[in-house]
Amino acid sequence: MSDTSPTDPIAERFEAQRDRLRAVAHRMLGSHADAEDVVQEAWLRLSRQDTATIHNLAGWLATVVGRISLDVLRSRQARPEASYDDLSELVVTLDDNPAPEDDAVLADSVGLALLVVLESLGPSERLAFVLHDLFAVPFDEIGQILGKSTTATKMLASRARRKVQTIERPTGVGREQQDVVQAFLAATRRGDFEELLRVLDPEVKLTVDTPSGVVVTLGATQVAAGAQLSASAATQGRTVLVNGLPGIISWREDGTPLSVLAFTVVDGRITDITVVIDPAKLALMDLSDPA
Repeated sequence: MSDTSPTDPIAERFEAQRDRLRAVAHRMLGSHADAEDVVQEAWLRLSRQDTATIHNLAGWLATVVGRISLDVLRSRQARPEASYDDLSELVVTLDDNPAPEDDAVLADSVGLALLVVLESLGPSERLAFVLHDLFAVPFDEIGQILGKSTTATKMLASRARRKVQTIERPTGVGREQQDVVQAFLAATRRGDFEELLRVLDPEVKLTVDTPSGVVVTLGATQVAAGAQLSASAATQGRTVLVNGLPGIISWREDGTPLSVLAFTVVDGRITDITVVIDPAKLALMDLSDPA
């Protein structure tokens, strides 16, 4: 919620920039909640600033949002056990074999794929790429945020760009992705450890949102060993799309949702699994049992 006043000229100019600033922060952080916090902090800093000294408000705000986001990213590196996925923002839809040309599915898949790659970038790389390539902020301004020369900033963005360009344009939730997920579920039902290792990326990340908090497990061996978490979904779950990616949802006998699983598949292997079993989070989604 904004604390700006519509009668304040500076507030009006800030509100005109809010959507863009939120987009910058979200691309940097991958979290709508964190993006809102960053934008609000930018407003607080602006409200304490002598605005007569600001000659380019849009540039000043982009710089402030960039710096705050950079601080958040660096703090995340210091606490790698934490999860920053917007688990409550998962959008679940029934998988009725959407056509590859389904624009909504494509858009969701592209956005999620980009966020996955951005997570692999260092904070400085991520800032340089997002601000320049996605929001056209000049390299010299980005360099001021990073404390680096314009040339060094260009190199950071170039390195990040090469990583991002490895993303292939998805064709919706294809048969191959679904086959990988089904192979994982079948191996889970059988307790086939070797098959689980085959379909899991060596650096797979499992994020489980429980009533007592978020638990993150890293690595194929650890995830395969704990795959019994997926056993009930593997047995009785229904195929769905979760933010445009393959997923599984299961319900209790009384029709209340039991769990939602979402899978990211890259090059024939599962790189990320998100499991939501927290009833409070499940209640935020539209998960009525179609049966």
